[in-house]
Amino acid sequence: MAGRAVGLARCLSAGESLHVRTPPTITSACASASASILTHHIHADIADGKRYLRFRSASNPAALEVARSSFLKNRNSLIKTMSSASSSDESAGAVHSHQFTNRLVDELSPYLLQHAHNPVDWYPWGEDAFKKAKQENKLIFLSVGYSTCHWCHVMEHESFENETIAKIMNNYYVNIKVDREERPDIDRVYMTFIHATSDRGGWPMSVFLTPELQPVTGGTYYPPEDKWGRPGFKTILLNLAHQWNEQKDEFMSTGAHIIDVLKKVSEIKKSTDVVELPGEECWKKCVSWYTREFDDNFGGFGSAPKFPQASIFNFLFHAYSRDKDSSSGKKCLNMCLHTLKKIAQGGIHDHVSNGFARYSVDGKWHVPHFEKMLYDQAQLVIAYTDAYLATKDEFYSDVIKDILTYVDRDLSHESGGFYSAEDADSFPTKGAPNKLEGAFCVWEYDEIESLLGDKFTPDKLSYMDIFCHHFNVKQDGNVEPGHGSELDNKNILIIYGSAEETAEKFKITTEKLSEILEECRQVLYDRRSKRPRPHLDSKMLCSWNGLMIAGFSRAGQTLGDKKYIDRAIKAATFVKKYLYNENEKILYRSCYRDSHGDIAQISTPIKGFLDDYAFLIKGLLDLYEASLNRDWLEWACQLQEKQDELFWDEKGHGYFTSQSRDVSVVLRLKEDQDGAEPSGNSVAVHNLVRLGAHDIGGGTPRRERAEKVLTAFASRLEVAPSSLPEMLSALMFHKDSPTQVFIAGGRDDPRTQALLRVVRTRLLPGRIVAVADPGACGNTVFSRIRPLGDAPAAYVCRHYACSLPVTEASKLEEILDEKP
Repeated sequence: MAGRAVGLARCLSAGESLHVRTPPTITSACASASASILTHHIHADIADGKRYLRFRSASNPAALEVARSSFLKNRNSLIKTMSSASSSDESAGAVHSHQFTNRLVDELSPYLLQHAHNPVDWYPWGEDAFKKAKQENKLIFLSVGYSTCHWCHVMEHESFENETIAKIMNNYYVNIKVDREERPDIDRVYMTFIHATSDRGGWPMSVFLTPELQPVTGGTYYPPEDKWGRPGFKTILLNLAHQWNEQKDEFMSTGAHIIDVLKKVSEIKKSTDVVELPGEECWKKCVSWYTREFDDNFGGFGSAPKFPQASIFNFLFHAYSRDKDSSSGKKCLNMCLHTLKKIAQGGIHDHVSNGFARYSVDGKWHVPHFEKMLYDQAQLVIAYTDAYLATKDEFYSDVIKDILTYVDRDLSHESGGFYSAEDADSFPTKGAPNKLEGAFCVWEYDEIESLLGDKFTPDKLSYMDIFCHHFNVKQDGNVEPGHGSELDNKNILIIYGSAEETAEKFKITTEKLSEILEECRQVLYDRRSKRPRPHLDSKMLCSWNGLMIAGFSRAGQTLGDKKYIDRAIKAATFVKKYLYNENEKILYRSCYRDSHGDIAQISTPIKGFLDDYAFLIKGLLDLYEASLNRDWLEWACQLQEKQDELFWDEKGHGYFTSQSRDVSVVLRLKEDQDGAEPSGNSVAVHNLVRLGAHDIGGGTPRRERAEKVLTAFASRLEVAPSSLPEMLSALMFHKDSPTQVFIAGGRDDPRTQALLRVVRTRLLPGRIVAVADPGACGNTVFSRIRPLGDAPAAYVCRHYACSLPVTEASKLEEILDEKP
């Protein structure tokens, strides 16, 4: 019956089954349905804006003030929250009056605001929409995406701005828009359904639900009209509406069965009361898999499209550090370094404005999907930090600085929070009618020539020749055919050689080459700054801010640069002020920037999810080790206790993604894959072991809980270890036990700082470092360590046994460089 339910669901769209693969366990039974186009007036009754609140900069941060009594008063300024700090993403065109306005105008999410003037009668996710669906007995059409999603823009333009399609949607459906970054719990529930019933997934996600929020069919992007042997969106809407009217009971039964099936399929639990921890064979199997998939030419794993998945680097660097002299260890290091170098040289790296795009559509890292995500910048900082620690090659430290320059300049609110993303699409020129993907980033040869053609070195070397050679700029463009007409005759800067090779060709030093290229970059940067900027998603997410705090903290430690640590402190202070409820000791998922530049919050803030807690705790632990301020460590401990309370599964172990209190979430899931972002459970294991090593909250209970998470995911780790590289790193961390370095001495004492530099300049995944300033701490670990006389002393503990204290940096180096 369950298989029949899923099979029926896949067929209800009158053709959906033609382009998806039916799993062997799912049968297909689908009746054709006739359709007729019916029209209906657009619903125009918009409620007053009751959800808009904002923090005034000078106000008490513990209090929220009502900033808007009606959206009608400030509709235009609300829409402007989608723009960047420096210029609106709509700056290429004139200010428009809007023919249509729907409920989304009263939201703060940049993605929802992008749809506020569709003719579709959109609702945000909430009780108003659910109530309407039940009262009018209609199916729900759920559309999930995010503001920098290219194909979300395409479907909006083709379908949601189409008045004929909008009338069908409004007549037959209750239409709900969800920002997947605001509500990852909703996104994961219905993406689980899409993955279970088709061979693809992605955004925009389009799902049809019963009034009880049970999915019956869905997909991703739909073209507006029938084409390529597939039904168009309009056909699907009409066929489903007809079948709903004829077969409501069967739809409801189908939805209930699908939820039952998904609950069983998605359940992660311990198989018996006694489950052994996975062992070394898991990470060896994973290393073998990555070795087979590795691209020896351009790095990365598998074929195009290629993603710089940072969890893989974390795992491989960890595997290398455990056995540096073995052939396997060396291979792990080589795969990381080669990939990271090719990514940094590729078109996925913005050589003019810094930072990295989301992924490359080709195998050479040349043609990116141009959106830039905060979580990529955060995680890549740590990957390049590990590369620098392993090699001391300044190539990698330069990339660290490049990323942090971009984030601090373009993704930062003045109060300290980090914005979410920049879009791939922008207007190519002021006054252009349409946005194009990559328009902000690509170059025509003639434009570069107009900027650099008259620049020469004193000995008559052409800047243009040097720049074009180094970055592979071609007169007819360097993008191979097949990537879309908007990239015809365009250049995406990429380095196929090296600085040494370019310097040799032009008979100059690498230092002189660096000067010339930097001058050229600045010229291009100044010109690019005059182009219409891509849309900025100014939403600030707790989880991604946590990752970025970790990135700045790790970079500050590794490079010995206090400004990066100070930036991490500023961000953590921001999170505590705007994304933390001091009374309830809970995190909020998101906050926003309003049209005045102040921090805004909705009237009922979205409560934090597992990732918000786990990623922020990670960031705070890294910040403690960078700043040595125990307040961050204590807050991490408090958040861990709250995470345990809200998300822990007492029966099956591991952490649920969402809390149990939201009845609109029909499935409570556990994330079992480290993808673009690591799984909250993977990061949680690292956090628990680290907190346990500090004896914060009781070391043994923390370690035991970490082990329970690992046993809950044991089957997944054994069968498909490459799906959880971050958790495999956590497994190695737990198995090996952390390397603890405790230093007793004044934090500002130069001798203490010298000992700290020894620790911070080594690749030691899973190491714990703490400083006991005499008389400042009273926890169980610090009570056991003392300076030697007046000299700061370092204690190195491995496998729960500690070395004798050392006071000289050279002696500490010897101990840390010994094979554990």
